[in-house]
Amino acid sequence: MEQPFTLITASAQEALSGLEDNSIQLTVTSPPYFKQRTYSSGHKGEIGLERHLDTYLDHLVEVFTLLKDKTREDGLLFLNLGDTYVGGELAGVPWRTALALSDAGWILRSDIIWHKPNAMPSAVKNRPTVDHEYIFMLAKSKDYYYNTDAIREPHVTFTDKSRMKGGRSHFGKRGGTPEQGKNSGSHNLHDGRWDQAFHPLGRNKRTVWEVPLGKFRGAHFAVFPEKLIEPCIKAGSKEGSLVCDPFSGAGTTGVSALRHKRRYLGIDVNADYNEMARERLEKLLAELERAEEKAAGAGSGDGAGTEAAGAVPEELEEEEDAGLLGDFTTAMAEA
Repeated sequence: MEQPFTLITASAQEALSGLEDNSIQLTVTSPPYFKQRTYSSGHKGEIGLERHLDTYLDHLVEVFTLLKDKTREDGLLFLNLGDTYVGGELAGVPWRTALALSDAGWILRSDIIWHKPNAMPSAVKNRPTVDHEYIFMLAKSKDYYYNTDAIREPHVTFTDKSRMKGGRSHFGKRGGTPEQGKNSGSHNLHDGRWDQAFHPLGRNKRTVWEVPLGKFRGAHFAVFPEKLIEPCIKAGSKEGSLVCDPFSGAGTTGVSALRHKRRYLGIDVNADYNEMARERLEKLLAELERAEEKAAGAGSGDGAGTEAAGAVPEELEEEEDAGLLGDFTTAMAEA
């Protein structure tokens, strides 16, 4: 089987310049934040070490303008950025970047709030503690691929979380909803057919995503949480599509891409990080292959296989909808 991932050790600008145009379906990435951390040993091409914010923004625009040329016409970019304080003032880095990319030709389609329930505590006493970051969804063209149904979330209308005025005693009753307002044209609602008035797969995903900070034992730094990446992968690409992260780090975008039968291209200026990502991705592929073999044994009626088929690799147990069913090899080969 052809290796479903490629890792390149180079600056994002250098690596992207050598790629084929219109080849990337989806990019999910989190560039180094401005003056937050040295990710390598001061490599000349490393972003985030600039002395001035305007230079940092110029470098990001340069990277993502190159990326735009390499992205398919129906491709998407999900960009995660945190903010920072400069001279005691919030710099507004995420929105400055998003608007700069819009000026550079990207189409800004959504701003998503990543709420971190386990955010690091802060000793600050003259402002609220920050427990969120931004994710921007940007498109290369107006005709982009986006699978709404792949990331729908449960309805709340019929649950205790519903905030509908008047309680829920009118659910399912003819005439139980007002004839005016946003539901005025829904005959299913007014006739009591509530089960037909809402999408069976759930409501459209909202723009506040609550995801704890990520952990990976092999890294001494906080990693991109896989649960944050997963909806981007599922909504913005199909099986066999090429997913890219030009600031790959520990390769978490690649982990999510491979779990969901996509191909992965990771770029990082730090060779040690790429080696860490390689080991992580190869381990995942081996676990996925073993899980498929066990599932195949169960399907063949082999008693030993049936017993083993229920065993999920330890690394996969935490992941919802890990995508173990189906032919992973075929999806990769057909890409």
